[in-house]
Amino acid sequence: METVAVIDFETTGISPGQGARATEIAAVLLRDGQVAGSYQSLMNAGAWIPPFIESLTGISNAMVAAAPPARAVMREVMAFTRGCPMVAHNASFDRSFWVAEAAAAGCESDPAHRFACTMLLARRLYPEAPNHKLGSLAALHRLPDNGRAHRALADAMTAAQLWLRLQRDLQDRCASGGAPLTHEAMCELQRTPRGGIERWLRGRADRRKEAA
Repeated sequence: METVAVIDFETTGISPGQGARATEIAAVLLRDGQVAGSYQSLMNAGAWIPPFIESLTGISNAMVAAAPPARAVMREVMAFTRGCPMVAHNASFDRSFWVAEAAAAGCESDPAHRFACTMLLARRLYPEAPNHKLGSLAALHRLPDNGRAHRALADAMTAAQLWLRLQRDLQDRCASGGAPLTHEAMCELQRTPRGGIERWLRGRADRRKEAA
């Protein structure tokens, strides 16, 4: 039974390469289609939050000043997600902060922490969507309201629900049905060119028949 960790960061900017730091992180564990646990914490990396970001997220400099050190938070969340494949919406963003903050905390990398991206998958499965922002996809599929957008736990929970929806929709489109696609299969699918989904699914069904 596969357990995946769906994560979300709130940050002071768009890239750790430009000096941005994390202000909040959340992780939601999914197992057998259900939420199996969650983690959320503000984190104090000693970075200033610009007014625009403070307005967007609702996370103030005062809130972060009173938060646990980023180093301690990253060690906790690394332990919480140990051995779990990772999922995020716009995963390249979250992965960059995950790697940077883990390194700053002196954490050893976990080989299981390979990222799947719900945004890349949604672009392939839902070309009819007006855009592929998390909020737009949540509205399109009438996902539950998890609270204020641009807070880590609400966004991680919405991304987790989107991941489950993606798995169900793909399962429905598989010629032979079967169990939901694994994280490894979803990573393979997100690299498939747009328009190649049906060919990929047919190839997967053929491989499963050969292996049976």
